[in-house]
Amino acid sequence: MSEKSKTTAAPVSNFIRNIIDSDLASGKYTNRGWGGKPGPAKTHANTPADPAKIRTRFPPEPNGYLHIGHAKSICLNFGLAQSYAGACHMRFDDTNPEKEEQEYVDSIIHAVQWLGFDWRENIFFASDYFDFMYEAAQYLIQSGHAYVDEQTAEQMRVSRGTLTEPGTASPWRERPAAESLQRFTEMRDGKHADGSMVLRSKIDMASPNINLRDPAIYRIRKATHHRTRDKWCVYPMYAYAHPIEDALERITHSICTLEFEDQRPFYDWLLLRLAEGSLLAQPLPQQIEFARLNLTYAVLSKRKLIQLVTEKHVEGWDDPRLPTLAGARRRGYTPQGFRLFAERIGVSRADSWIDYSVLEECMREHMNESAERRIAVLDPVKLIIDNYPKDQQEDCFAPNHPQKPELGKRTVPFTRELWIERDDFAETPPKGFFRLFPGNSVRLRYGYVVKCTGCDKDAQGNIVAVHCDYLPETKSGTPGADSVKVKGNIHWVSVAQAFAAEVRLYDRLFKLPHPGAGDKDFLLDLNPDSQKTITAQLEVALKDAKPEDRFQFERHGYFVADRVDSTPGAPKFNRAVTLRDSWKT
Repeated sequence: MSEKSKTTAAPVSNFIRNIIDSDLASGKYTNRGWGGKPGPAKTHANTPADPAKIRTRFPPEPNGYLHIGHAKSICLNFGLAQSYAGACHMRFDDTNPEKEEQEYVDSIIHAVQWLGFDWRENIFFASDYFDFMYEAAQYLIQSGHAYVDEQTAEQMRVSRGTLTEPGTASPWRERPAAESLQRFTEMRDGKHADGSMVLRSKIDMASPNINLRDPAIYRIRKATHHRTRDKWCVYPMYAYAHPIEDALERITHSICTLEFEDQRPFYDWLLLRLAEGSLLAQPLPQQIEFARLNLTYAVLSKRKLIQLVTEKHVEGWDDPRLPTLAGARRRGYTPQGFRLFAERIGVSRADSWIDYSVLEECMREHMNESAERRIAVLDPVKLIIDNYPKDQQEDCFAPNHPQKPELGKRTVPFTRELWIERDDFAETPPKGFFRLFPGNSVRLRYGYVVKCTGCDKDAQGNIVAVHCDYLPETKSGTPGADSVKVKGNIHWVSVAQAFAAEVRLYDRLFKLPHPGAGDKDFLLDLNPDSQKTITAQLEVALKDAKPEDRFQFERHGYFVADRVDSTPGAPKFNRAVTLRDSWKT
């Protein structure tokens, strides 16, 4: 299937598309002016003006690098917007100043753009709305829907109750609104210590949903914010900020993962309370949950990823073994492969595990079609053609892509001494071995048929050179090419023309499908063979490879010129994925 046909194929239906289709058919979002009484939802500076049919958002917290699991959400939210002539917002939920940094903001922007998505003018931050959120909190206090609680964190935890026992009301729950307003102002002005009090919504301490037992919506944090600096001493909780952001940005379908399902009642409660006070207008956003990506042989927990980086088990956030998008890009994975992966695994509400091989196969599928072919000898040993003239060099020709003749051919120099793979020779061959061994003949791919005559060894018995004779009439592309039938076909590069280059052979970071299963330390499951660095001999055409140029190294896999360490005329290559799944049992 061509790249064009893949991208233009009809989207696969799923339960989210069914909801959107129903909403559009009912005219639920026809009134893009939002109607209702005038209020911030109509006049807020960030309220979008474009006539999108639907509006989704991708809302990362800027406290780490995006990982492979985020790719599914990115492709879903931006893909739905594209399918329905809508808009997808890039929004940073920067409500925790202690963990957020501009570095993470920049990395997230680069990752989403690399995947091929564009939010146009729709880039927002939770901190854009801090003034409105504070005013909304004041309204909730005044209307009897919130209060300042001065219990300790432990007292609040105990009074919250359990899954089988109702919670106990705080002694501050019925304090007068004016008193809570005064305390809330003092919290904002930095007059109280971190953790000494919080603003809580007043809902139902006996609710079977613990998330409705007066959840905290503001806490004191005397920390410098990466955008607002020291303006605020109080910051909204994510569960409070997120629905307000959705409403102010006129999001129609707020799509999130299943762990937020229990938060949906609070999401709806908060928006309805603010709409009752004319702070927000109808129609309000709706939250829809789907199953997150669970991937074998990987950890996608932000805490564990940070641990891998900070404890230097990997070489940074863009280590090609790390399941971050920055790492995947450096390894050589492609945006098209990720979009194919997201399409292939689909969207559902049922949790399931996706085997890492599915992702690898999507990368193979795309690169098999897009990557030009080149020759690399990864474990070289010299092959000497004794009956070939010492000073002679001739051109052989190899297709740049066997399925794309329009890409033409390249010249591969042929000389008396060649590099071949060490395992393409066996002095005593095992059964079924059709490559070089004394007395056997093979074809040098794109070149001649040669017959092995022996080998040279060093004092320790190691093979240092293999000898052969060539059959002059058997050159590929000539009438005599098929005059001699052989079973083996090996690749090679000229010793005189090849160049030595660093090649990193990457494999899965973990050796078991579920790292840390059974409360075991996940670090114990690290794969000691996840990276191997070698010096390979590469065909001369690879010397001009630019950073992020991808190739299929014939017989070996798909490789990319490292985007960080490659220099002009001296590329370093990373193995993205092997030609076949080597993890099958």
